[in-house]
Amino acid sequence: MKYLVGLSGGVDSSVAAFILKQQGHEVIGATMSIWGKDGMAVHSGHKNACYGPDEQEDIEAARKVAEQLDIPYYVFDCKNQYESVVLDNFKKEYLSGRTPNPCVWCNALIKFGILPALARENGIDFDKFATGHYARIENLDGKYILKRGLAPKKDQSYFLYRLKQEQLANIYLPLGGYTKEEIRKIAKDNGLLAADKPDSQDFYAGDYNELLEITEKEGNIVNTDGKILGTHKGFWNYTIGQRKGLGVSSTEPLYVLELKKDTNEVVVGPVDKTFKKSLIADDLNVIVAGSFDMERRAQAKIRSTQQPVEVLVRPIENGKIEVEFDEYQKSIALGQSVVLYDDDIVLGGGVIDSAN
Repeated sequence: MKYLVGLSGGVDSSVAAFILKQQGHEVIGATMSIWGKDGMAVHSGHKNACYGPDEQEDIEAARKVAEQLDIPYYVFDCKNQYESVVLDNFKKEYLSGRTPNPCVWCNALIKFGILPALARENGIDFDKFATGHYARIENLDGKYILKRGLAPKKDQSYFLYRLKQEQLANIYLPLGGYTKEEIRKIAKDNGLLAADKPDSQDFYAGDYNELLEITEKEGNIVNTDGKILGTHKGFWNYTIGQRKGLGVSSTEPLYVLELKKDTNEVVVGPVDKTFKKSLIADDLNVIVAGSFDMERRAQAKIRSTQQPVEVLVRPIENGKIEVEFDEYQKSIALGQSVVLYDDDIVLGGGVIDSAN
């Protein structure tokens, strides 16, 4: 088969390309260029982030990997699409008092959408698009399912839950059955250039205010009774569950409980106030058809690093779902995603709209 591999210059995508070539497949490398030098200032973002001004270094690292593997390599300009799809959503959500997950949208619409589409538009023929994500895709009775990676600590299915059937049908994830340690070993044993390269740690490593392009706006930090405890320079600088950097004194640790856009207030309170029992999600993507048509048991993740926990899922009005947790969950952030599982199969998920 002929595979187009999304190369980032890191160890995971490098090993994915290496494995496919070792298996005798024809491999082509491709990287998406997303850093908007035109129309955007050069920000302070630094290394170990997916989005930043050092992008050219990553592109050159990917090019060297392609040269080492002796495979063709292409770079596709996705800057405009990335800004209109990912950054605009990022800005809108943060300024609405919510906490977006840009990696989810980037994967579904840019990395697994625009990038392979641009490759085909430019005359590159391939059978499937492959990446270094730790997840698995299988064909079950003519329908494609997304499954968790076999290594629980590295599973990245959370970030892929918005993929559609037509995308899953044309994707291959070679690393789904490996651990990170095994991938590092393969890279070192075969002398791959990216063997010791650190993983990306975040979407952007600089100050988020640089991306929001907004001026400071002083507001109050208040407790749940509305008592003013201090001031801040913009509610968008805080996230639900945040404890450090609040700049207020208290006899007990305080956590961010709510961000009020209309009054520019940051509401804080003790740790027991951070726990919620249920949430409502909208903007659903369903991978396994009918998964949320009736009340059912499932497992859920409300953040990528969490291990799935037991829940009861029920459909409600306007195409939304209610997810009730067996155990209280700490710091459920509006705007983040809840992903639902049946054991290791991803049923689908949605964007968290409220929590109680």
